[in-house]
Amino acid sequence: MNKPIIAVFIAILVILSIFLFLVLNNPGILMQNRVSSRNYDNPNTLEILNWWTAGGEAQALNELYKLYRNDNPDVEIANTTIVGGAGAKAHSVLLTRIKGNSPPDSFQVHAGQELIEKWVKPGLLEPLTFLYTEYGWMDKFPSDIIDLVTYKEEIYAVPLNIHRGNLVWFNSTIFHKFNIPIPKTPREFIKTMEILADKGITPLALGDKNIWPAVRLLENILIADLGSENYKGLWNGTTPWNSKKMETVLINFLEILKYTNSDHSALTWDEAVQYVIDGKCAMISIGDFAEGYFRAEGLTLEKDIGWFIYPGSQGVFSMFSDTFVLPKNVKHRDNAFYWLRLLGSKKGQDVFNPIKGSISPRMDSDILYYDVYLKSAYKSYSTDKIVGSFVHGAAINAEWEIQITEIVRNLMINSDILKALQLLKDTADKHLHG
Repeated sequence: MNKPIIAVFIAILVILSIFLFLVLNNPGILMQNRVSSRNYDNPNTLEILNWWTAGGEAQALNELYKLYRNDNPDVEIANTTIVGGAGAKAHSVLLTRIKGNSPPDSFQVHAGQELIEKWVKPGLLEPLTFLYTEYGWMDKFPSDIIDLVTYKEEIYAVPLNIHRGNLVWFNSTIFHKFNIPIPKTPREFIKTMEILADKGITPLALGDKNIWPAVRLLENILIADLGSENYKGLWNGTTPWNSKKMETVLINFLEILKYTNSDHSALTWDEAVQYVIDGKCAMISIGDFAEGYFRAEGLTLEKDIGWFIYPGSQGVFSMFSDTFVLPKNVKHRDNAFYWLRLLGSKKGQDVFNPIKGSISPRMDSDILYYDVYLKSAYKSYSTDKIVGSFVHGAAINAEWEIQITEIVRNLMINSDILKALQLLKDTADKHLHG
């Protein structure tokens, strides 16, 4: 082979290597490019932007698409997925597109302050109150859920599910093999991890490549150590951030991190869940969206995978909800309206939630479709104290959550608890007092 041909061959290999690197490190890039090439002047199109790509969540979304296509066979659905940061990366792309007057027809956003502060107050969304009145939804959704998507007496989103965050999932085989009891208190939880570590098993899986799963763990520790009312007080100014109790929370957080897998910063949340499935780790503290992933992988709850409420937070339900909205200036309004109507319907929610690993916010949902875990979550939601997840946008706005995330990221690197406490206090003061 002569030198010019070899040079061309090497150049092609280099280009392919760069391309593969970009795709592997930004899985949404192919979807973004594919979607952007579509002809959106075609009225028979519906673009949905979301971040659901793993296991049960992708399967659940596809079932909704099937229902939509049954009634709208001529409409082509463009499923735009942008993964990472529990929606943070998707929202960055969204803002660019909306400012460029090229929004998707509907997109995913968490109910609560993430929705209101980032999208509603700037005037980027159309109100959907008429859907609730026209289809009789006002008495089908709980008032506390409707409140989370309401601003100045207008409703701006359709809640599709309710998730619980303060959970620990465990490999049943490992727990049975070593006769591990279910821990009830934070101290018992530490003791459980000590026992597992002595057996040569990594106690707790973590996949914080996108950092939010580590902050999700911290949220569970906050609820367990402070209690529901003091946890809520962090967001309204009645609970001080620079207290001895908060110092203990951060000490416990760093202590628990010692029992996680050494490669946690290289893994996504679902890859960490897979570690529990494979027996590489015994437990993972993450929301019940993992339940859909377990079932998608063919596991049986209780037999293969068990769960318990994060020790110390029993009687509290850390809640967040995925919703879909209608941006202004969409190109396919009629298609978007039908999509939103489907999401709010009993049929749509009863198809979606049992697969996703969440419960329906509708009060007439048929729990016969739910498995043993979801039935327990449904019961807990009606009896437990409800607190909004700050990680998933229910308790605070996106800017505050991002700032907390950065503080936690740095704390994990430098272990400087006093500095972190001061930064958390300063950040809270900024958002609470201006």
